[in-house]
Order: sequence, then C-alpha cells, then structure tokens
Amino acid sequence: MYLYQKANGFLFNSDAHFLYDFISRFSPKGELLDVGAGSGIIGLLCARDFHIHPTLIDKQTHNTFLCQQNARVNQIDVTIIEDDFLTFTFSQKYDYIISNPPYYHQGVTSSQSDHMAIAKENTHLPIASMIQKVNTIIKPKGHFIFCYDAKQLPELLTILHEVKFTVEDIRFVHGTGDKPAHLIMIHARKSSRSLCKTHPPLINFMEKEQSEEVKSIYQKTRTYSIKCHIK
Repeated sequence: MYLYQKANGFLFNSDAHFLYDFISRFSPKGELLDVGAGSGIIGLLCARDFHIHPTLIDKQTHNTFLCQQNARVNQIDVTIIEDDFLTFTFSQKYDYIISNPPYYHQGVTSSQSDHMAIAKENTHLPIASMIQKVNTIIKPKGHFIFCYDAKQLPELLTILHEVKFTVEDIRFVHGTGDKPAHLIMIHARKSSRSLCKTHPPLINFMEKEQSEEVKSIYQKTRTYSIKCHIK
C-alpha cells in the first residue's frame, strides 16, 4: 500500500502498524469508523484486508486531503469526514470504532506547529470525551479498539467502566524486553460479559534487532511511505 504523508508533518510510526495487527485479530466487518485517521493508514489497511467500507474522520484539512489521495492511489472506496469528532453529528452507528488518538500530555512534546500539536497532544482529543462520544455512536456489542499511553491505563479502565464498556483484550507494547511498556492496545465491547484476556507482550527490539513478530507485522502491512509537500 502506497501512502502519501506530509513531509514536515506528523508521520505515522510503529504504533499504527502494531494497532492494525491488533485490530486484525478481531476480523472487522460491517460499519467501521477510524477516529483521527491522519493519513488514513489504519482504516485503509482494514478496507484492503477485510473488504469493508470504512469511514475516516479527521479535523485537519491536510489529513483529509491525504486520506483522499491515499484512498485513490490504492483504489479503495472510503467515506471521509473533515470535522471534529467530538462535535460532529453522526447519522449512523458503527460495528467497529478504531483509533490511534493523540495521547501525549500538553508540554511533553516540543511541537512547533498546530498540525503537530493536534496530532500528538491529548488536549486536542481528551480521552474521557472521546470514549463518551464513542459510547453514543457504537452499536450494541460493538467493538472499540484503540491504543494509548500505557502509563494512563488506570484512567482508561475507569472511564471505560463508567460507560459500561468491558475490556475484553489488552496487549502491552515494549521497546525492548527490559523496559516498561510504553503503549497499550485495548479491545473493549459494549455490554459484554467476557473476562479480560491479557495477550503476551509485543516486544519491538530483541538484542538491538527488530523482533521476529514485529518483522512479520511489517510484512503483513506492506506499506510504502511517500513524503510530499502540501501547500
């Protein structure tokens, strides 16, 4: 899959590939919404591999332009919405809602532009507000799959419980085997009674080389980034 990205903007990283691999374990079908789609990588991969028609929403014009171009280049039919997820009025509910949202605290990053700040800092999409909005537009027993800063897990679990989401699956991502997890991937469902399954950790590097599992994830996603300048 060829993916255009803004050369001086926020570039997708390993989080997107790891989250897509996690999402693919649950075989998405039906109506899927990608929140904060960026260049569209995760939603487009879902459409490519599971033959669904995704809806991508992002409030930045540069990102929705990239989504349009990337969908066209890869001949994938999508619906693209340029609007603020928290205030947009959706006309339908979704079977799957996925997201790689901004999760850095304000001031943690050194973003020099609004574009970068919106893509990285959680003040632009507060997780509590996001989960509450997801709760209103997801179908009964619908799937909510996302990644976030592992250090904020207690807050995530509390908010999900408050709106009656059950966390069915959790997977931690570690840079190396001897470092704490920096990312957590969560699969939650509405009104589910399932017990939570904690998956084996995903280790990015083993002895300074990418782990075999990470190599296999990149082989599965098969993406090629094309950096471009957008006026």
